[in-house]
Order: sequence, then structure tokens, then C-alpha cells
Amino acid sequence: MAVETVEFGPQDARLGGTLYLPDTAPSAAVVIHGATGAKHRYYGAFSQWLAQEHGLAVLTYDYRDFGASATGSMRASRATMADWGVNDPNAAQAYLRGRFPATPLWVIGHSLGGFMLPLHTNLDQIDRFIAVASGPGRWTDHPWPYRAAAMLLWFGHGPLSALIAGYLPGRYLGLGADLPEGVYWQWRRWCLSHDFYEGDIGTTLPRRTAPGLSAPTTVIAVADDDLIPPEVVGRLATFYPDAPITMRTLAPAEFGLGKIGHFGAFRRRNAVLWPAIIADHAAK
Repeated sequence: MAVETVEFGPQDARLGGTLYLPDTAPSAAVVIHGATGAKHRYYGAFSQWLAQEHGLAVLTYDYRDFGASATGSMRASRATMADWGVNDPNAAQAYLRGRFPATPLWVIGHSLGGFMLPLHTNLDQIDRFIAVASGPGRWTDHPWPYRAAAMLLWFGHGPLSALIAGYLPGRYLGLGADLPEGVYWQWRRWCLSHDFYEGDIGTTLPRRTAPGLSAPTTVIAVADDDLIPPEVVGRLATFYPDAPITMRTLAPAEFGLGKIGHFGAFRRRNAVLWPAIIADHAAK
């Protein structure tokens, strides 16, 4: 396996990432659209496994002004969730298609990376789609006691800290990563709205593209995910009405694990889950 550090992006941003290449010609090229606040290196072990064990070329990357794509202070960022969910993924898919123009294209979306795809361009170029722990969740969908933490994020120290700092100081608040102010406020609006991001379509978000996604799709829930519970993941099927969809739930006990959670599926210590994530696609 070879590993390349890459840069690409739309005209108004520079995106940094990593490309994992198998020793032979790849059977498919995979782009991983990550979760909010998850740096692309989090998907590194999973990407290595896809390259080494399944002969796939895999691109991971960070959204603009975050992680490997940071170019200045978080306070100076003008990035929005629309950039992270639509503009940057479109650039990543275009870059990978340019590198492998004749190779089948797979998309794996984690959380944010799974529910924004209907607004992307060139959906007819995608051959496989896998969404993990993704869905249009509102703050009232979280079970207790996690809902209390969500209430603080949206109604308590979250907005207060963002107003004072000019960005969301996620590391200080125990959320794992700092986020640009525009990302936080748009994300907050979606999670407090009954129609999730529908209210932004036609303004800050593009309208759904045609044709829609028609590629074989697997939607995967995690049984002990308090952030995006399985019933929320179930709503994701309505986002892809033209795609043949397989639904699956990963339960920790079935894999001999104590817990998985929202961010556990791609961790190296939970590698026992990885064959199940690509089970519907690996043999095709």
C-alpha cells in the first residue's frame, strides 16, 4: 500500500487529505465524507484496511478551515455547514474522479457525510453508497441523559461560547474539536428545526440535483448511538427515494463489544465491525 498527502479544493478553499493506494490497480475508488468535528486521520486505519484487504483506493480529507485543511485562525473562518456538507464533498468527489476516471466510485458518509448527499452534484457517477450513523436528528431525538448535553450545546454554553470566542471552542467544552462559527450556527439551526435543513434549501443550500442517487445504498445504524439513534437513521431512507436501500443495525453484543457509539464504528479497536460495514458491497 502507498499513502499520498494530497491537496485539492473548490476555488475558494484549499482542502488537505490523504489518499491510500493498493499495490494493484484499485477495483474501486472510495471517498469518505466525515462526521462534524472528526478529523480525517480518524478514518485512517479503516482506509488502510480497505486498501490492503480489498484493493480499494481511499480518499480521506478535512473540511475547509479544519484539521489538515486549516489555513488560519478558527476565528477568521467564514466556513458554513453548507460548505462542509456540499461544496467540499463535491470537490473531493471531483478530485477522486479525476484521479480514477474509469474506476467505479464509492462514497462512504459518516454522520454529516451521509445526509447531505442529495444536494451534491453528479450523483449518477456514484456506484455504491454507504451511510453510517447518519440521519436528520433534532435535539429532542436524543435519549436521556445525552439530551442534557445537547441542550447545553444548543441553548447553554454552546451559543454563549461561540458569541464570545467567535468560533465554537469545542476542545474547551469537552466536545473534542473546535468548529468555525458559521458551521456551528447553521448546524444549530438545523438541529432545532422540525424540517432539519429543508428551510435552507434554495438559499444557503442548493436545491436537490437531478438525477438523484440510484446506486445501491446501505444505511447503517448503531444500536447504542445516542447522537443519531437508529430511529433517526431510519429516516434517511426518505432522502434517497430512487436508490435500492439495505438497512442494517450494528449492535455491540453481536460483535463481542461493550459499546460502539456514534464515533466507534471506524476506530481500530472496533475493526471487527468493518466487514459488516461493506458487506453488501465487497463482493460486487
